[in-house]
Amino acid sequence: MNAKSDLFCAAVDWGTTNMRVWLLDRSGDVRESRSSDEGMRAAMPDRFEAIMEKHLGQMGAPVGLPVIICGMAGARGGWVEAEYMKTPADLAAAHESAVKVAHATRDIRILPGACQMDDGREDVMRGEETQLAGAVAGSRTSGIFCMPGTHSKWAQVDEGRLVHFTTFMTGEMHGLVSKHSILRDTLGEAKADAENPAFASALDEMLEGRGFTEALFSIRASALLKGVEAGDLASRLSGLVIGSEIASAKRAFEPEEVGLVAAGPLSDLYRAALARADIHAQALDGEALARRGLFAAAQSFWGNT
Repeated sequence: MNAKSDLFCAAVDWGTTNMRVWLLDRSGDVRESRSSDEGMRAAMPDRFEAIMEKHLGQMGAPVGLPVIICGMAGARGGWVEAEYMKTPADLAAAHESAVKVAHATRDIRILPGACQMDDGREDVMRGEETQLAGAVAGSRTSGIFCMPGTHSKWAQVDEGRLVHFTTFMTGEMHGLVSKHSILRDTLGEAKADAENPAFASALDEMLEGRGFTEALFSIRASALLKGVEAGDLASRLSGLVIGSEIASAKRAFEPEEVGLVAAGPLSDLYRAALARADIHAQALDGEALARRGLFAAAQSFWGNT
C-alpha cells in the first residue's frame, strides 16, 4: 500500500442496504476500497458518521481528508437530506445542490438525487444520477441508459442533462412473486438462466403485448399440469418481469442502443433480453461510473486546494 499523503478525498456510495467507500488520489485513481452491508437501514437514525469514520479509520484515511457522498445518506430520514435536482438537470452541476454536513470532524458533502415532476410521471432517484454524471464526465454525454436493480431505472441524457427517466419495480416485483406469492413453492430456489428457451419465450410474450399478471399464473399451472422443471419456471418468471419492463421502456424511449449499467447474472439476463428486443447494449461498470461521478463533484469542491 502506498503512503496516504497524496490522497485527494474519500468517496462513498451509500445505498439502502450496502455502502462502498473509496480512497481516491488527485487523478481519481483508487488507492483503497471496501464495501459493507451497513447501508442506510443499518445507519438510521444517527449512526452515519460513526459508521463512515470507522471505515475511514480502518483504511488509514487522514483525519482531515474530505468526503463526497451520494445515495441514500441524502434521503429524507438519512444523514442529512439533500434536496432533489429537478429534471431537466445538468448532471455536471450536481455539486451546486449538495449539502455540507454540519458539526462534522471533516468536510463532508452529500450530493442530491434527481426528481421528475410531470403529472402522472412523478419519479425519483438517488445514486443513479451520480452514475449518470460519471458517464457524462467520461464523455458519454447523450444516450439512453438501462440501470437494472430492485427498482430499475431507464434514463435519457441529452448533452449532459438528465431530461427524462422512468422507474420499474422489476427486481422488487420478482422478489415479491417468487418469495411471497402462490408461486413460492413452485419456484423453490431455482435460478433463471439467460440461455434457457423458457426465458426467451416469456420475453417474446411480453414484447408482443401479453398481459403481465395474466401470464404469471401460467407458471403455476404449467408446473401442475405438465410437470415443468423449476429451472424452466424460474427462467420464465424472469423473462416475464424483465420483458414487461423492456416492452414498456421500448415504447417510451424508442432506443436502438442503451448503456447497460449492470453486472453478473443480472447483466447476462438483461443483455439477452435487450438483444431479443433488437436493442444493442453497451456494458458499463456501475461502480466505476459512481466513482467517476463522485470524483468529478469532489474536484468542484476541493480541486484547487
